[in-house]
Amino acid sequence: MSHETPGQDRPLTTALAEAAATAGYAPSVHNTQPWRWRVLPDALELRVVRDRQLTATDPEGRLLALSCGAALHHARLALAAEGWTAVVERLPDPAQPDLLARLTGLAHAGAEPDAMRMVQCMQVRHTDRRPVSDEPVSTSALGEIARAAADEGANLQILDSGQVMELAAAAGHAGAVEAEDPQLREELLYWTNRAGTGTGLPAEVLPEQQAQTTVPGRDFGRTGTLPVGPGHDKAAVYALLYGDEDEPDSWLRAGEALSGLWLTATRLGVSVVPLSGVVEVAGTRQTLRQLLSGMGHPYIVLRLGIADPAHAGPPHTPRLPVEQVVDTTAVREQRS
Repeated sequence: MSHETPGQDRPLTTALAEAAATAGYAPSVHNTQPWRWRVLPDALELRVVRDRQLTATDPEGRLLALSCGAALHHARLALAAEGWTAVVERLPDPAQPDLLARLTGLAHAGAEPDAMRMVQCMQVRHTDRRPVSDEPVSTSALGEIARAAADEGANLQILDSGQVMELAAAAGHAGAVEAEDPQLREELLYWTNRAGTGTGLPAEVLPEQQAQTTVPGRDFGRTGTLPVGPGHDKAAVYALLYGDEDEPDSWLRAGEALSGLWLTATRLGVSVVPLSGVVEVAGTRQTLRQLLSGMGHPYIVLRLGIADPAHAGPPHTPRLPVEQVVDTTAVREQRS
């Protein structure tokens, strides 16, 4: 029997399954989608899928947890849009390290209009790695984006011109280090040749040539088919998402903050490109800490800008079928 609340139109389990499916829109490193949801009669559990971890690039699981945190935030918003409030238990069981979160204590309180708008943003959000336009991002927009991160327990530092130059040097060094590592190159090749699998980065979302940017983007080891054009990113803003801790719980929360700020940016017409390479290399991650005066731990670098209106947006990256990421076995067994 499904749990229902008087006045609601659908059973809780339906709302949970649909929220888990909606979470599939979340961004993830190399579009690995390293999560799996389990729908229970009165709760929703988020587990990590180790088979989709970047073991060479991300051996400690920072980007893995950050990706799953973005999916967790998406699921929370999807539930709120349907009128459900939930208690979030992060890393609830030390004996189950792959159980990242549990949404429980669900109550129906009425749909939240802001959450409904954010769910709409999930469906149009994408990553455009091409240079942005010459139009600057407004100070008010940057403030709203930073507040969205703060609402989820992380901080966003906008880098000044001198810090951007330091970031550019660090990103270049990180790229050189990773280019010399055969395991990293092999892993990158794997995730950029996943046509038809529902994961990875297809050629259609990768620039046809290295874009002209102040801070170098990742060299994917292959060219894509996305036209770049002659532009530059001189009007782009670079920012650093960071927090006080460098532990799995904080990485998960950083992913929730990334989701919150990215969806807010999408609503405001601001393009977001995550730059994770400089965080993946220990030496350049320490450089980022120095940009924070040693007062925080960097989670990811972001480029913010206004997309070039002359370019159509790139296609969305593929997504795994719902049945591969949402497990409703427990609900079906209870009904039978």
